[in-house]
Amino acid sequence: MRDVVSAADQIAQSQSASVQEICDCLLIPRSSFYEHRSKKATFHDEYTSQLTPKVMDIFWKHRRRYGTRRIIDELADGGIVVSRRRVAKIMKTQGLQAIQPKSFKPKTTESRHRLGYSPNLLLEEFSLTSVNQLWVADITYVPLRGKRFAYLAMLMDRYSRRLIGWCLDDTMTESLVLRSLRSAIRLRRPPCRLIHHSDRGGQYAGNRFRATLHRAAMQQSMSRAGDCYDNAFMESCFGTIKTELEMTEYENTAHAERELTEYFAYYNSVSDYAFVLCA
Repeated sequence: MRDVVSAADQIAQSQSASVQEICDCLLIPRSSFYEHRSKKATFHDEYTSQLTPKVMDIFWKHRRRYGTRRIIDELADGGIVVSRRRVAKIMKTQGLQAIQPKSFKPKTTESRHRLGYSPNLLLEEFSLTSVNQLWVADITYVPLRGKRFAYLAMLMDRYSRRLIGWCLDDTMTESLVLRSLRSAIRLRRPPCRLIHHSDRGGQYAGNRFRATLHRAAMQQSMSRAGDCYDNAFMESCFGTIKTELEMTEYENTAHAERELTEYFAYYNSVSDYAFVLCA
């Protein structure tokens, strides 16, 4: 009887016939049909009620940085499998809205220089099997009060996706990326033939930067001219950082550095990433 009532409920959801027509065809009383629906609604309500505080705990633990997809992933890690639709409904009911990315981005790459360019080694076929095979680097802006900017250079191990060095400064010079590189070398002590990939910015083409790569026996690789997708992974990483930090105008570079340090500590604890502050 229970299976017949469940089948009637599924047919009713398709709206292909009225409840009375379905019940008459299947020879079941309408009272049994509505009793089944009542129990079903009660079960879903109870489940949603139990799930709601778990969703809210994850949302606020990550300071509004997690949307439905990432909340589902964390619930799954705890053995709770739930649909994205249900989590979205809970978030809507509770008035929870994850931080949304902003589209504005100043130019941080100046590739019109006469320092020469390195070939894009990522166009060649190779597979990543361990750490310290490919490091990717890039620079982004950090807004300061008074329409000013500080600049953040970061270096990531592409295989492990760990950010192994970062540096913040008021100027976007060769020294900025050099300090980030040197701190990563001290941390990782990489083997020979590691590929260092970046865009075609003049900071990465400077004599001191290239000399440091040469002493560490690294291969230098640069993106193709005008192709932002060649270093898309770092672009995506910067987008995540700015979104989750709700990055607005900081009072000064020191203030921005404190916020970044706190965020990286959080990110390190959540993602088991290794961050190193440049000396």
